[in-house]
Amino acid sequence: MTEQVAQHGAQSGAQNGDLDLCRIQSEPLSHDEAVAFVTSDDCGAVSTFLGITRNNFDGRPVKTLMYEAYAPMAVSKMREICQAARRAYGIKKACALHRVGEVPVGEASVILAFSSPHRKDALSACAWAIDELKRVVPVWKQEVYADEDRAWKENKEWDPAQLARAVRAPRA
Repeated sequence: MTEQVAQHGAQSGAQNGDLDLCRIQSEPLSHDEAVAFVTSDDCGAVSTFLGITRNNFDGRPVKTLMYEAYAPMAVSKMREICQAARRAYGIKKACALHRVGEVPVGEASVILAFSSPHRKDALSACAWAIDELKRVVPVWKQEVYADEDRAWKENKEWDPAQLARAVRAPRA
């Protein structure tokens, strides 16, 4: 599955007039790439969010995280989030990158970056977008603990009923 996802990720890059960069990939994510993509001479703010694997969860030592995704839908949903952030917060350019496969402690599993004329908009877009990403993007996380025990983690923001309504809802 990781190779399919990586191949799809390699095909998913900037779109929407080069205002969005959304990608699922198995390789380590680059904060520098995200910042470089969204930086714009007409914007005074770039805000980023990095989700990084930590070494513990609920008092248990975490060895690594394993991510799986349904890449075509994940990229599509990430694009929708970027477009919504542009409308709601006046974002100029947006970047959403998510890693799949193994993500060791200290490495990023998700990077979001937004540019806007003013800092408040970019910061607000980042805060909203990570919650929305966790709620609607089909990415699944498994924690691998130091004792090799494993547990799939459910996003608190994820609501299957909401997703089912969104799939059935007619598009404008």
